[in-house]
Amino acid sequence: MDALQSLTSTRHARYTEALDLLVSKLSEDESIIGVEFPYVTAPDGRWLTMPASVSAGYDGRAWSHGNWFCGFWVGLLLAAYLHSQEEKFLVWARERMRLVEARCEDGNTHDIGFIFQSSAIPFAHVTGDTRYAEIALRAARRLRSRLITTRSGAFISSWGPLTDLRGRRSSAIDTMANLPLLYWAADYADDGSFRLAGEAHAAMTWRGMVREDLSTYHAVEYDLASGDRVRGFTFQGYADDSCWPRGQAWAIYGFTATSRATGRENYLDLAAHLGDYYLHRTGERCVPPWDFDDPDVPHRLHDSSAAAIAAAGFLDIARLHPDKMAASTWREAALRTLDVLCDDYLAREGWHRGLLRHGVYSKPHNIGPDSAVMFGDYYFIEALLKVMMPGSFLPF
Repeated sequence: MDALQSLTSTRHARYTEALDLLVSKLSEDESIIGVEFPYVTAPDGRWLTMPASVSAGYDGRAWSHGNWFCGFWVGLLLAAYLHSQEEKFLVWARERMRLVEARCEDGNTHDIGFIFQSSAIPFAHVTGDTRYAEIALRAARRLRSRLITTRSGAFISSWGPLTDLRGRRSSAIDTMANLPLLYWAADYADDGSFRLAGEAHAAMTWRGMVREDLSTYHAVEYDLASGDRVRGFTFQGYADDSCWPRGQAWAIYGFTATSRATGRENYLDLAAHLGDYYLHRTGERCVPPWDFDDPDVPHRLHDSSAAAIAAAGFLDIARLHPDKMAASTWREAALRTLDVLCDDYLAREGWHRGLLRHGVYSKPHNIGPDSAVMFGDYYFIEALLKVMMPGSFLPF
């Protein structure tokens, strides 16, 4: 059945309103934010911005992720173009891409995947311009070069220059959602080494970061010789042994992508089990708390960005699942989540410049603890396009 035909008229109108709001807000914001890129909203609703050139790195003992958001803004402009067919969004996206392009040689971070699978890959897919595909391929080579080999497997180091042991021996669950850049590159360049690198990382992440109860660590430090897990820890969750819902959503998204790229159903089964854990702990509200294990239940924040990522992942599970009944169940879980985000979290107020209210970037660091966050807006729109315009935005 055609995806649009399977939507009720209420859902079609609801999702169209959200896409219309994207078009309206981007039209207004592009004239006022200058050459920097939004990442979180301030309490007064305006976007806080950062230059695209800011890379990740250490400042003494403190770690800064830099600007890993800039590609999402390009992706949103391309989504607005697809929905509105207004050429101005394509023009703006091209100019923004000029500012983002240099980051494809950034050797300091796994987030190069987020940056270019949300910008250069959809740019090439939407326009057919191979120039953008070549930019994405350069980024994929950089990401592949972060693969660290051990006696028991290989993993992609998440942060910092590989000469620094603090980053070299550590990896984060977020990296799973950067793997689609490698899987795309394997197909585009007809080079299976990209796929092998991605699957090696996925296999080691399964062993090192997925707990017996199917919750996930945010990050793991490995022994560089044996590949054994030395410790599991968190940067943005409540505690080292808690389950951080956005990390769980990254895992769902990335293991599903690994199944799609390799044809191995065991990764799809794992993604579904991780999704079951997420849904069980999230409940009927459909939007999880910022950390499932924050004990301050009456006052804990909820995270719309985690819900948006999970919805995009659920739609991918539905598309891949060989059992039609299970596929329908996962699709409905995604649509219920999108319904709640549209009805209860959409920032219809003109003063609030983001799309989704009540996202959480990093509560422990007090960065965007209750705001719109760029990655939340992006994955929300990615999910909506998978429903409303399937196949138009991404080739995977």
